[in-house]
Amino acid sequence: MAALFGASEDEGVLGWQERALCAQTDPEAFFPEKGGSTREAKRVCSSCEVRVECLEYALMNDERFGIWGGLSERERRRLKQLKHRVV
Repeated sequence: MAALFGASEDEGVLGWQERALCAQTDPEAFFPEKGGSTREAKRVCSSCEVRVECLEYALMNDERFGIWGGLSERERRRLKQLKHRVV
């Protein structure tokens, strides 16, 4: 299945990062100052083919800063809280 999307079998656990659109974009957009806009980063994420992998990585590694998988720190925190309530 991965080969269909241009990923090789041996690209490694973090190989998705090479295909991430944010790797081709200004990194500052993904780490805005407190109160800064997240609009540009979320726009990039919305069309990224590895958005799910990115979000899973951020949740599994408890990333506390930046936009990951299209979600802000606050949005990821809420998602984790909801997940814990359901489980």
